[in-house]
Parts: sequence; structure tokens; C-alpha cells
Amino acid sequence: MQAVSSGIGYGLKYQARCISDVKADTDHTSFLAGTLSLKEENEVHLIRLSSSGTELFCEGLFSHPSEIWDLVSCPFDQRIFSTVYSTGESYGAAIWQIPELYGELNSPQLEKITSLETQSGKIKCILWWPTGRHDKLISINDENLCLWSLDVSKKTAEVQSQDSAGILHKLSGGAWDPHDVNSVAATCESSLQFWDVRTMKKTLSIECSHVRSVDYHPRKSNILVTAEHESGIRIWDLRKPKVPIQELPGHTHWTWIVKCNPEYDGIILSAGTDSTVNLWSASINLDELTTESQAEPPVRGVDPLLNTYSDYEDSIYGLTWSSREPWIFASLSYDGRVVVESVKPFISKK
Repeated sequence: MQAVSSGIGYGLKYQARCISDVKADTDHTSFLAGTLSLKEENEVHLIRLSSSGTELFCEGLFSHPSEIWDLVSCPFDQRIFSTVYSTGESYGAAIWQIPELYGELNSPQLEKITSLETQSGKIKCILWWPTGRHDKLISINDENLCLWSLDVSKKTAEVQSQDSAGILHKLSGGAWDPHDVNSVAATCESSLQFWDVRTMKKTLSIECSHVRSVDYHPRKSNILVTAEHESGIRIWDLRKPKVPIQELPGHTHWTWIVKCNPEYDGIILSAGTDSTVNLWSASINLDELTTESQAEPPVRGVDPLLNTYSDYEDSIYGLTWSSREPWIFASLSYDGRVVVESVKPFISKK
């Protein structure tokens, strides 16, 4: 299924792969996007959707010293965000703050609150505490998972505890469980690994191949979704993790990222290196999940694909729902093009 694109576009100056919803901005639908230029000064764009919903405009433009590989807006302060960056030879991570009067400055500069420095491994992503205001962060590098305590007023961040992924596992990303803040999932090439952050010990491992992205269902505990290179999209019940409870076809090339809608049950977005975004409707009925049904692999039923958005010319690595207007999503293709779309025509049919 494919519709004529009605998306609203915005162009970044350089290549890019990171975009984040500014969840803490409850007055506007806003996004942060970061660029990935090896030779030029990189940029962080604060992008805002107009009140009419017909235009994207740049609310703030800030220099960033290195290539941005991960960017996440702080869930409780709209001026704070984290980045993972690379200079081409080394990786780093930092917490940044947008200046308070940035709109009145000729060349506003980001304030670095603190760097997140670990002894080994390349940090791949930063996870913020999933609910409410809290001082805890998690960094995931290819070798370790670290729990940090952040003090914005003192501009410090200290490692509270950490654990090694083990020699057989190279971590690449993860997600923090919004239903159980003591649980974190991390992705690697051959499995999903789970940690209890109180003890920093592994609690579970799910075997799956080439996992690129994981997201928890925001409204149903124990349910999460993975994006995998060749297997497409899989939905899991952590109480019965041997096989997924549902599978979606994914993309014609690598399925790179998956995002569950924050409000509408079963509505899922995915994007990939086939230059498309897919909108899915997954029927997740926990009452029907029995031990017997878990003995057999999942069966793909009626086509769950609601729409395909294909107005792109490059791979799509950035994808996020708006928490303020949950029928809106923003995507970012590698050529630096941001597109905002509304899924209202499709969720109204559910």
C-alpha cells in the first residue's frame, strides 16, 4: 500500500542520521536533528512545526564539534540533550544545554554540561531515565553498559555501576523499559541482552539475528519490538521469550529502526535502507497468548501494512514519533532531509 506523500520537508546542510522528539516541550511540536559531516563543522537543528501544521521552521541552529551518531532530547528539560559523536578517530559522548536566550543571540553556542568518559569501548548510545525527572542515565558501548548519575547544577556525571557484555557480545544500542525502570534491553549482533540496573547483572537473553533497533510497547508491559536486518520486525512477550508473538515483513533491504506509537495501541513505524518508512498495525492481544501458542512459530495473518512512505532518495536512519501530537512522526534520511507526516487518515480506520 502506498499513498501520495503529504509530508512537510526540511533540509539540513549536511548528511545526518539522528533525530529526536523534544518531549519536554509541551507547547510546541519540536524535534532536534544532528548532522554527520567529517570535514565541516557539524550542526544541531531545533526544528519546530508551525501551529497550523503546514510548515517546518528552524527555531535554533547550533554548532557541534564532531559527527553526531546519536542524539536524544532530555525527557524533562527541553534545553538539554545528549550526543554521541566521533572525530573520525575517536568516539565521545556529552550532555549539552541550549542557552536560555538563544533566540536573541547572533551566534548562540551550546553549553557542554559534562562529558561522559569511560575507560574502554566506543559509546554507541545514551538512554535517559524513561519516566519523570531523574538524575540517572545509561550509556551503552560495544563492551559495557554503564549507569551514570548526572548533576546538571554541578556539571558532573559519575559512573555508579557497570557490567561487561562479555567477549561474545558486541553491543550496538538499547532501550529502557518504561514499565519497569530497573530493566534495560541492549542490542547486539546475535541477541537481545537484558540487565537489572539495581545489580547491573544480566537477567535474560533472547536469541535473534542482526538486531538493529529495539523499542518497548509504551502501554503494555513485557512487550517489545525489534528491527532485524533480514527477519524484519518481531514482537516479543518477555514472559515467553523463546519465539516472537508476531512478525511483520519489514523492508526490502535492511530494517534499521522501529518505533512504537506512544498513544495508539499497536501502531508501529519502521524505516530502513530501502529509503522507505512503513506504518504498521499490529494486533497484540495478551489474553490470547498461551503456553500452547508459544510452542509454534508465529503465523503472519492479514496484511498489517497500513501505508508506505517512499518520498525519499536515501537510507532512513532517524525516526521518531511526536509525544505531543502522537499522530505525527518525523523521519530523517541520510542525505539530511527531514520529513514530518501525519498518520491520522490511517489510525482513524482502526
